[in-house]
Amino acid sequence: MEIVSVTVVRVRTRGKDMKSVEELDVFKLSHTLTLKIYELTKGFPEEEKFGLVSQMRRAAYSIPMNLMEGSHRLGRKEYKQFVGIAKGSTGEMKYQLMLTKDLKYINDAEYLNLRKDYEQVSQMLTNLAKALSRQK
Repeated sequence: MEIVSVTVVRVRTRGKDMKSVEELDVFKLSHTLTLKIYELTKGFPEEEKFGLVSQMRRAAYSIPMNLMEGSHRLGRKEYKQFVGIAKGSTGEMKYQLMLTKDLKYINDAEYLNLRKDYEQVSQMLTNLAKALSRQK
């Protein structure tokens, strides 16, 4: 039996090693937002079940899912690529939220709160990508 060494990618933030992606605030927030989107879309019209509901849910869970998958890849470069994909999903969510507001599926307050949260996730993903680029 051959023993293979494994390198674990750890993201350093503020000089500390993170043990897992689940400990990152961006992962926690994006997971919480995914749960909110699932709850929110339960109240959408039945005709949107296979359209907007499906698209919004997919974009929402794509963020933490890509973070998890990227963190299990072989190196920082691959991880950063998945962070970029997750960031793209925040853009999808921002448009989908605007559309749902304009279709009157959500009110202005819900829109503004969720939009602010996804802006925060987007910025956090940018910071994560920068941290991954700086590490040697």
